[in-house]
Amino acid sequence: MSRESKAEQGYFGEFGGSFVPDELKVVLDKIGSEFHTYKEDPKFLDEYRYYLKEYVGRENPLTFAKNLTDKIGGAKIYLKREDLNHTGAHKINNALGQILLAKRMGAKRIIAETGAGQHGVATATASAMVGLPCTIYMGKLDTERQALNVFRMELLGAEVVAVDKGRGRLKEAVDEAFADLVANQEDTFYLIGSAVGPYPYPEMVKFFQSIISEESKKQILEKEGKLPTAVVACTGGGSNAIGSFANYLEDKEVRLIGVEPAEAPSISEGVPAVFHGYRSMTLLDEEGNPKPTNSIAAGLDYQGVGPEHSYLNATGRGEYVTATGQEALEAFQQLSKIEGIIPALESSHAVAHAMKLATELTKDDVIIVNLSGRGDKDVNQVYEMLKK
Repeated sequence: MSRESKAEQGYFGEFGGSFVPDELKVVLDKIGSEFHTYKEDPKFLDEYRYYLKEYVGRENPLTFAKNLTDKIGGAKIYLKREDLNHTGAHKINNALGQILLAKRMGAKRIIAETGAGQHGVATATASAMVGLPCTIYMGKLDTERQALNVFRMELLGAEVVAVDKGRGRLKEAVDEAFADLVANQEDTFYLIGSAVGPYPYPEMVKFFQSIISEESKKQILEKEGKLPTAVVACTGGGSNAIGSFANYLEDKEVRLIGVEPAEAPSISEGVPAVFHGYRSMTLLDEEGNPKPTNSIAAGLDYQGVGPEHSYLNATGRGEYVTATGQEALEAFQQLSKIEGIIPALESSHAVAHAMKLATELTKDDVIIVNLSGRGDKDVNQVYEMLKK
């Protein structure tokens, strides 16, 4: 297989691809073909940009975290404020793009999976906006620890299906969503929220999330007159991270750092394997099955990771580190008290590493942390954890 044909089928080096039944591959190839057509269509892009501005509220700020910078010392820390988007996270960027594509493809029904609930909320929001019915699959455990987001999805008109198979987490939600797509492929569009899954999803999610780094690059040049020393983002499936990195990939002097939860370190401790229809670094047990994970952040509680992240790690262009749940919890509290900004537990992993990294750098260095979401959804969970 030539490099060109591999790229066309969604490969990043040895990672990616589409390992699905032939009947499903036909459906996904059609989505890929339509995506490649519309991503070059000025009318589609104009409509997408219109909703990003008028509905989501972009561009969002790149906030200098002066109090945090002064307290820690070392590098300047900037926060890319995806938490200020409509629905409270970066997920709406991709949900809007895919819903506009689904509408053009004549879909009659939208399905999605969600872990922390933010992608579910974004999908339910976008579906309501275009008037399409929506079903969201969510692990039963996640529906319990993210009860507020479940109510928000239902308020927005979505049907939320609690999946109690297996461990009742994100993996099981993805399993059920794929089963639904196989059974209802004629009229159903599966709106995947992270940069994972078979072709064309990793490429499509990256395209719609690249608005993050498109804006941050312009903003940091305006504020500092130079590119950042490092861009830091939490990495579960990897959608906010790949969006944060996309427009810096060719700028070799910019360090791209993904922060995994120490309790679900897919890149740090995984092995190459096919998982949910694509090949990437995956956490497996001794029998070769997906290994149980236990992150405090539901959105990072996943055994796999986007194939492009696996590729960036393999080539050395990306750096992937871990932060523990306790470190994330401390960062959650620190940012809240010092800057008056309550981050999502997912984002708190990136904040935790950035706080350490800043002390290793000089005052001339600049770090951009992608604050992928706000912490409203996590306040009850954190309250219970701290009470214990």
